[in-house]
Amino acid sequence: MKGVIEILDREGQVRAAFKLGGAEQGRVRIGRSPDCELVLDDVHLAGEHAEIRATESSAELVLFPSINGGWLGEHRMSAGESAALGGQALFQLGATHLRWRAADAPLPPEVPLADHQKRQAHRSLWWLPVLMAAWACLQVFDFWLGAVPDTKLIAYAWPLLTPVIAALAWAGVWALVTQLFQHRFPFAKHLRRVLIWALAVSSLDYLLPGVAYSFGWPRFAALSDVLMPALFAFLIWWHASLVWPRVRRSIGVGLGVLLMVALGLRVGQRSEEQYLFGARYLSALPPPTLRLVRPKPPEVLLDDLRELRQPLDKMARKDSNAPAGSEEEE
Repeated sequence: MKGVIEILDREGQVRAAFKLGGAEQGRVRIGRSPDCELVLDDVHLAGEHAEIRATESSAELVLFPSINGGWLGEHRMSAGESAALGGQALFQLGATHLRWRAADAPLPPEVPLADHQKRQAHRSLWWLPVLMAAWACLQVFDFWLGAVPDTKLIAYAWPLLTPVIAALAWAGVWALVTQLFQHRFPFAKHLRRVLIWALAVSSLDYLLPGVAYSFGWPRFAALSDVLMPALFAFLIWWHASLVWPRVRRSIGVGLGVLLMVALGLRVGQRSEEQYLFGARYLSALPPPTLRLVRPKPPEVLLDDLRELRQPLDKMARKDSNAPAGSEEEE
């Protein structure tokens, strides 16, 4: 019987294959000895550990005397024991995983390449200055909003360089992690992802308060307390999917669980406050021309303040009944 003996790695991928011929090559000894037809570099194997005997119609695995023996599927095999292999079988000798595949066994279908395995043409880095310039403009604009009118231009250097250096360092660390696990250094891919993420986060910092102000939805800005942790978890998953593409679904599930735990702790910390997420009031003040709703009369504010009296009195009574020394310093 013709067939192939495949040597597998820890992930079940084929590292090497040994072709077994016809009746003239019906015996293949496996071990560390140079006399074996299939020599394996595994210190947990004997010199001649096992043998595959193939006839015209069948093949069997025979174990020789050894300390560690072997496994055929989930069946433990000891020295001198033999077992039929059939058309296809997984077995382990020492610490080496192998697979027998007969020539007449049906081949598994061809698997399409994953995204990280596809070879792509070299792309120009035109996007790098575009993303960097867009993000730098947002950083300069943010600093300008909080600066005094006579601020010198040199004062903009450090607020501008700090996030850029942080983005380069972040991408470099992830590229080094990828180099460790995949033996490649995709610095540009990691940098592109962190810049896109940073642009999205910076845009949301202006978009959410702006929409809340324009439509009179003060609680709409509180979405940032939920979106920002979720976006940070997405960034980690986005980078990790380049490093460990085979387990990115598991990584996503794990990050999702951690995110839910973090949000739950956040809710627990603010369980006695009026709102579980977000600030107590809208602190952004965009130009009045962006206001799309009519302003409310002062009487509405007074009515809202009256509704706060009961919960404030309740909190005051609770603080007055607290034991001495338990109050936190302001």
